[in-house]
Amino acid sequence: MDLVPALREPLKKVLGPATAKVMAEHLGLHSVGDLLHHYPRRYEERGQLTHLADLPMDEHVTVVAQVADARLHTFASSRAPRGKGQRLEVTITDGMGRLQLVFFGNGVHKPHKELLPGTRAMFSGKVSVFNRRLQLAHPAYELLDKDDDSEDAAENWAGALIPLYPATAKLESWKIGKAVQTVLPSAAEALDPLPPALREGRGLVTLPEALLKIHRPATKADVADARARLKWDEAFVLQVALARRRHADTQLPAVPREPLPDGLLTAFDDRLPFTLTEGQQRVSAEIFTDLATAHPMHRLLQGEVGSGKTMVALRAMLATVDAGGQAAMLAPTEVLAQQHHRSVTEMMGELAEGGMLGGTEHATKVVLLTGSMGAAARRKALLDIATGEAGIVIGTHALIEDVVQFHDLGLVVVDEQHRFGVEQRDALRGKGKQPPHLLVMTATPIPRTVAMTVFGDLETSVLDQLPAGRSPIATHVVPAADKPHFLARAWERVREEVAGGHQAYVVCPRIGDEQDTAAEKKATEGDKRPPLAVLDIADQLAKGPLQGLSVEVLHGRMHPDDKDAVMRRFAAGETDVLVATTVIEVGVNVPNATAMVIMDADRFGVSQLHQLRGRVGRGSAPGLCLLVSEMPEASPARRRLAAVASTLDGFELSRLDLEERREGDVLGQAQSGARTSLRVLEVIEDEEIIAEARKEATAIVESDPDLQNYPALRTALDALLDEEREQYLEKG
Repeated sequence: MDLVPALREPLKKVLGPATAKVMAEHLGLHSVGDLLHHYPRRYEERGQLTHLADLPMDEHVTVVAQVADARLHTFASSRAPRGKGQRLEVTITDGMGRLQLVFFGNGVHKPHKELLPGTRAMFSGKVSVFNRRLQLAHPAYELLDKDDDSEDAAENWAGALIPLYPATAKLESWKIGKAVQTVLPSAAEALDPLPPALREGRGLVTLPEALLKIHRPATKADVADARARLKWDEAFVLQVALARRRHADTQLPAVPREPLPDGLLTAFDDRLPFTLTEGQQRVSAEIFTDLATAHPMHRLLQGEVGSGKTMVALRAMLATVDAGGQAAMLAPTEVLAQQHHRSVTEMMGELAEGGMLGGTEHATKVVLLTGSMGAAARRKALLDIATGEAGIVIGTHALIEDVVQFHDLGLVVVDEQHRFGVEQRDALRGKGKQPPHLLVMTATPIPRTVAMTVFGDLETSVLDQLPAGRSPIATHVVPAADKPHFLARAWERVREEVAGGHQAYVVCPRIGDEQDTAAEKKATEGDKRPPLAVLDIADQLAKGPLQGLSVEVLHGRMHPDDKDAVMRRFAAGETDVLVATTVIEVGVNVPNATAMVIMDADRFGVSQLHQLRGRVGRGSAPGLCLLVSEMPEASPARRRLAAVASTLDGFELSRLDLEERREGDVLGQAQSGARTSLRVLEVIEDEEIIAEARKEATAIVESDPDLQNYPALRTALDALLDEEREQYLEKG
């Protein structure tokens, strides 16, 4: 993290080429600084010094004793049938009690030479019982000098914490520990990125001291001191990077977009058959305030599945069109882009028919642009976008392409942010004459700290009420292996929903066509069977439990026109049951669909299950979600499913999801780069540190945006951003 000569020294100069090569290839460690920031995962205690007379069973102990006798036995075994097996038995005594040590196989040679009668040493290991006698098998030991009677040496050795490092098969933890020992003197030169006032005010140790204490702690208090300090480093440097990005954004010029008093937005609001929720009104007010400023809005709109985010985003787009600009909505998939286009034109009615007969005076044109459109339709869409005829443009990545020219892009709405990196956001923002305002929507509830860490360059608005008329969803786990009749009952429930005039989804993890990739098949190795597939299940259902109902399939490898046709038929109520992959996870809105059966539910993540479940219960009839799994009741997978079944609170589930997965996955998935560089900071546990670090970082950046008075902090920041750029280039 520090660009100090000693810390920039390549490891191959310090450790020798073979070790350095393994560290670079398997652990991503290239310099002395990298190795110093490779922290122990946990610490092993050698145990307190124990008298032989009162040894506790099954515990790790350290004893100081003298060797009374040592005997080497040979024996026959399956590995050494000719009586060549070797066992060394050593009896030790501390003057009050006796204890047997035992070493086997090749492990006997060194102790046989060293543990001679009369030798005094410290022994450390786990106490077990053999033939009704206490023993230590293969203990670690350290010989004590004959003239070193000082109990201090013994106390020091016994009390030491042994650091265990994240290691690799090619390089064991203790070898990493030795390498760290070699470079540890360089820690004294580490530049401290925390401003002294901040560090002293919070009672944190210096960075050199923290590095020494995390790698060579004398006590558990040392570890706590070091971790407290290093967590602050990670939180603070990252928050400074985000605060600088926020600050830079506020320096950009943008065209203020204020809705006309009696324009398109008013006409739209007058048409609404319902009242907006308090939450929708509050968040809309925040957005309109941002849109009216001369700097670009950067806002994250978080909302539970079905909380009405699209309505809030549409009103922001209409306000922008009112103010003479264009609004673009970027969706992650074609299915979703088509779905948004359909729902926006339906919500707007004749207001979406600008320039057409029947369009009203305030109307605008709503245009769809995706990669698979025919040449003529695409040309027409591009022309409408370039002339400004299209006030609202909805599309996929195709919107980012060079050929797309906007007349006056005023607002960009990005749906499901975790599928778009920062660089794609920036590419679309570059389409405006001046930077457009930006609204990012996500239906994945994100705990506050993750929002501060991952989306820390955005202001956050949260929609936490469901609109009136949304129905509750009942969720149940169906244990298919333990209780097959439960699965039969699940299909009966689907038939009952269809008989009541409703529709159902069945979700499977795999497609099941010839193209199923090697990766999908590899993922199933070691499992009893591959994950269930859409094409197989659809076929079985149509011929079996759902015979007589109209069953269709939907998956990502279908031609876009076919996908759209299937979705249209389902939305129109012509299809009873849609068997699909997770392409329906976001944004698909069919209020008449009330039931969902998720096959092999244990193969989906918590947040994904919550997203999928949000596709039902979107109308006035209650929703039903059945999680089918063959995992045994006591398994972690089943506990996870039980948690999903027990709550509809997405924020609660997202915390659970984060605790389950490594944070790197969550953070790395969200954006490229620095977010995955967290080593000791835990975004759920360290909520307070992150919030405090954000506050401190914002204050420092506001008073000194270029960090002129904080050279060490600037150095740490450059290193962090280098890492981020490097990862981005690797991805690119």
